[in-house]
Amino acid sequence: MAENSIDRRRFLAGAAAVGAGMYVAGNLTGTFTGSGAIAGATAVGTEGYGELVLDPDGLLDLPEGFTYSVVTRAGEHAMEGGAKSPSDPDAAGYFAASGPLGSLSGALGSLGDLVGAGGGFLVLNHEIGGSEPHIVPVTDGITFDDQAGGGCTVIAVDSKGVRKSQYVGVAGTVNNCAGGVTPWGSWLTCEETELRAGGRSLQGKTASVDHGWVFEVSPDTALNRAQAAVPLKFLGRFSHEAVAVDPATSVIYLTEDAGNPNGHVYRWTPPAGFTPGTGSLAELARSAGGDTAGTFEMMRCVSGGAHVPDLSVATTVGTTYQLEWVEVPGRDRLAETTSIRKQSYGARGTRSRKLEGAWWKEGAYIVASFARMGDGSAAEHDGQVWRIAPDGKSITLSSIFGKNPDPAADLAAGGNFDGPDNITVSPHGGVVVSEDGSGVQHVVGVNDRGQAYPIARNRVSNSEFAGPVFNEDGSVMFVSIQGDGYTFAITGPWARLAGSAGTGAGSLGTAGLGS
Repeated sequence: MAENSIDRRRFLAGAAAVGAGMYVAGNLTGTFTGSGAIAGATAVGTEGYGELVLDPDGLLDLPEGFTYSVVTRAGEHAMEGGAKSPSDPDAAGYFAASGPLGSLSGALGSLGDLVGAGGGFLVLNHEIGGSEPHIVPVTDGITFDDQAGGGCTVIAVDSKGVRKSQYVGVAGTVNNCAGGVTPWGSWLTCEETELRAGGRSLQGKTASVDHGWVFEVSPDTALNRAQAAVPLKFLGRFSHEAVAVDPATSVIYLTEDAGNPNGHVYRWTPPAGFTPGTGSLAELARSAGGDTAGTFEMMRCVSGGAHVPDLSVATTVGTTYQLEWVEVPGRDRLAETTSIRKQSYGARGTRSRKLEGAWWKEGAYIVASFARMGDGSAAEHDGQVWRIAPDGKSITLSSIFGKNPDPAADLAAGGNFDGPDNITVSPHGGVVVSEDGSGVQHVVGVNDRGQAYPIARNRVSNSEFAGPVFNEDGSVMFVSIQGDGYTFAITGPWARLAGSAGTGAGSLGTAGLGS
């Protein structure tokens, strides 16, 4: 996410933008309801939680009645073992200790006892792949490549979001950007890279193995020693962004954040006899033929019998394409030398610039952050959100962000939202997305009636927000500012959401996905 964000801001600087930030009749063209349907759209206005109040400490502006606390900050807070909290926090998954985790043996004894009633665990990606000052430390039994500095940490928090402990979930990976939760309570963390062995992994170091994989991480260290450092090669080697897992079938949808040419959406179907559960993916990866276990396919959109080569051509909310799935024969060994999207059959799929976050809710929701003609896209926008039907046979445009006329301006000065990245469904109605756009950065809510509103504003810098996610009862929303290394816990009168039909997605507190 970080490298591409810089590219985007450079690309958009000085560009002539037309249209509104999120529009239909001026703004947002559509959004989710709790059931996944499309709601009518209206302009950005006074809906939501009201205007943002300036933070006297200059960190995070929030609506009246809301407060934040700093859960952790890179380089300041110490983890178990003495290392400092790592740089570049990104996507995160939340896991309640009241579930199966409470009976596990965790890093520090009983996980449930560690966080208390109502507490849980934030599994936090760190998108580290270069000269970041604070890396994820090499840790025995859960390190993939001791020459790399990315990975995940696990933050144990109480019911108010107060940090009780932080420890390593997986180490030795590169550019852990987004990922997704599994139905059995683990986090799939994605490497957004195609770094080969011998390439620069950290300042003064080179990777000892190829990267570009997905790994499975649990809040429980004992489980991680058996699975976290095992690359799930059957999910392909490419510049991974996020995943969404169908709880009924264990089918996994994956997004690719890449350019020259632009990336694809993929689907993995488990082999016959696969039994999902704790450790099942690592066990499959280790098995005979595990590198190519299951079926791995590329999404191909069709309209009226004709191939749709690029998602950016869709400009009307409700646009639906039929889906075909093209089997990918070169997902592992061939991908070591030729990227999947560059292989001969890549043109048969449907591409998109900046495929980002993913979320499963009665289908797989995926985000495309922006598109410009100059990056190979067929049309231009500042963000799309799509929903793949649960049966995988169609995809529908759920919302679209028009080009922001003035990314450097805040809302009151005529600016609009742009560059949606992470997405999560709010238990209070509608969805929450985080901006990784240009200029002023926000966490944005979109209620059940299609009205967009700000939840938070970055006062520290123009760095992107990352990984919004609610705890189990919806009382705390966690979110990070990546470049400044902050992870916050936000509390307040979430239930007072104005303009919402109150038909949120119910008990969703599992993951906020990044790009």
